[in-house]
Amino acid sequence: MSSNIEIKRICQFCEQEFIARTTVTKYCSLKCSSRAYKARTRNIKIEKSNKETHRTQNEHIEKIKAKEFLTVRDVSNLLGCSIRTVYRLIENGTIKAVNLAERLTRIKRSELNKVMEQPRNEPKKKADPIPFHIKDGYTLTEIEDKFGISESGLKYLIKKNNIPKVKNGRYAYVPKKVIDELLT
Repeated sequence: MSSNIEIKRICQFCEQEFIARTTVTKYCSLKCSSRAYKARTRNIKIEKSNKETHRTQNEHIEKIKAKEFLTVRDVSNLLGCSIRTVYRLIENGTIKAVNLAERLTRIKRSELNKVMEQPRNEPKKKADPIPFHIKDGYTLTEIEDKFGISESGLKYLIKKNNIPKVKNGRYAYVPKKVIDELLT
């Protein structure tokens, strides 16, 4: 049956205006209709694939959560860090582990829970630097010349002893009093 009514509609696929003969027409042509159908089916397939991927990822994590003894890889997946970091935590003694044989390191789940419940160590605050005036300080090159020390050796001493350093332009100054006590 043909219809004598003409309705201005907008195509749901290409978003162009067209004249429709019925009130339920969605697309301006068969081409737009088939392209919209293909896009819909494609999106359904992609969504199904994403759900399957997400399900397998969660399935793997659920299997890990059910285990009493975990491998290093399992712990790295649970903590969200690298395998090397887990080995470092084992070497530091943060996590206790048992090495049953070569490449058979196992970690008890309760041990991992203990680590997570431990209070976090707050970073140490640096001591306030000793205030000094530039006139009361040596430049780094003056110290190297006066005391016959290399640049790398001087930087090591400054870092090791937490000697304050003030930059002024292209020169760095350190207090004379501290350097004299240290190098004489």
